Amino acid sequence: MHSIINFRASNSSIFRRRSNTTRYVLLVCCCTLFAMGAQAQDALRIGSKRFTESYILAQVIAQTAAPHAPVEVLSGLGNTAIVYAALRAGSIDAYPEYAGTIAQEILKDASVTSMEAMRERLKPLGLGVDAALGFNDGYALAMRADKAEKLHIRTLADLSAHPELRFGLSNEFIGRADGWNGLAKRYALPQKPVGLDHGLAYDAVAATQVDVIDIYTTDAKINHLGLRVLVDNAGYFPRYDAVILYRLDVPQRFPVAWAAVKKLAASINESTMISMNAKAELQGQDFADIARAHLAGTANRPETKSGFWQKLFGPDFLRLSWQHLSLVLNAVALAVIVGVPLAILVAPYSGARAVVLGICGVLQTVPSLAMLAVLISWVDSIGSVPALIALTLYALLPIMQNTCAGLAQVPTGLTLAGMALGLTKSQRLRYIELPLSFPTILAGIRTATSIAVGTATIAAFIGAGGYGERIVTGLALNDKELLLAGALPAAALALAFEGLFELFARRRRRRT
Repeated sequence: MHSIINFRASNSSIFRRRSNTTRYVLLVCCCTLFAMGAQAQDALRIGSKRFTESYILAQVIAQTAAPHAPVEVLSGLGNTAIVYAALRAGSIDAYPEYAGTIAQEILKDASVTSMEAMRERLKPLGLGVDAALGFNDGYALAMRADKAEKLHIRTLADLSAHPELRFGLSNEFIGRADGWNGLAKRYALPQKPVGLDHGLAYDAVAATQVDVIDIYTTDAKINHLGLRVLVDNAGYFPRYDAVILYRLDVPQRFPVAWAAVKKLAASINESTMISMNAKAELQGQDFADIARAHLAGTANRPETKSGFWQKLFGPDFLRLSWQHLSLVLNAVALAVIVGVPLAILVAPYSGARAVVLGICGVLQTVPSLAMLAVLISWVDSIGSVPALIALTLYALLPIMQNTCAGLAQVPTGLTLAGMALGLTKSQRLRYIELPLSFPTILAGIRTATSIAVGTATIAAFIGAGGYGERIVTGLALNDKELLLAGALPAAALALAFEGLFELFARRRRRRT
């Protein structure tokens, strides 16, 4: 009896210390969430898609507006559907787009070709289009020139006689209204394409892993790799003149900045755009530096290529580290706040426990990008909020599983002894069951933290930042050094968390 009383007293003090820690964690979580949500609402937010040219044009627009208004750039948000959804939701104010894409993908009407007609059709959506930048960046198919010459392929129609050719096409092109399905019908193409990231497609065709890829006609690697652009002899592809798609309230909110942006009209021709793309893809220059040089009229000035260490510890390192750390800590904290009480509630009931853990298990199987896409439409926003919800959902399973397992391992004798002492159910939970199951619960939190560190890199696909921002950009440029500059800090952060958890566990073992 005395041992039980001593056990209760000692664990009471432990629990009080742990309760204070919990309050501190909650306070930090709330403050960080406030900081994450307190984005500059008065800033002009420029978005971009996830390919080289869009990154550069977003920087050109942002730097043109920056002297006249606060500007925020949200780069690499994904394909047209995601960036357009972000624009409609007000998460961004403008982004570089293409006339053909607006007609085919947004308005769903290929007959809308003039700027005036587009403006009329976009106005009910609260959107406008302006500042035709001066070049056409069309879709096309390309293949190695030597193989095309050997097979006597010069036009898209010639492809129909070669069903053995391997097509590696970007997933967006495969799914677009003006993409593969319509193209295959127009030219009676029998091939079955595989989805391939646009940034990796050039390496794949150069290594003869695929034969035909989709390209943008201003891509820098076309000539660099000796590719033949196949002639669209049936005129399937529309023009893709570069324009700026924006929310109609932007000229009223930022009149001076928008007036400056409109002066970008007809300021970039195709050769200039190809040259800027080459500086990013072939010389490894930073998007912001390329845009700055272009606006200063020094676009042909030679620049030194950044080395690996410069990319790893670049000026964005602290910002990305803070964003990644904030996402992980807040997601795990929220998962603990939700998961532990829910697990305690269902742990005594096998049916309810199986259902809840089953649902959490199903959530773990949902691909990250699919989860983020669903959450974007649900919360009508991009950035930290949907990313935080996704990471929290992924962190629930290990925390709840371990909480249930830890409670199940509490000896029945101690529970009965607590009942004999007259402890209520909540008191037994507080003084006996939770302290004894704490190491198992902590192991679940440890696992959830490791999962969150890795999964948080996906958040960059929707503008939530973190080390994934480098990984996304590295994929767009096929820059292995930049990929490593994002992956290595994430791995180091995971190891740091492992070390902290191990240190805490050892200190706790010494005290007990």
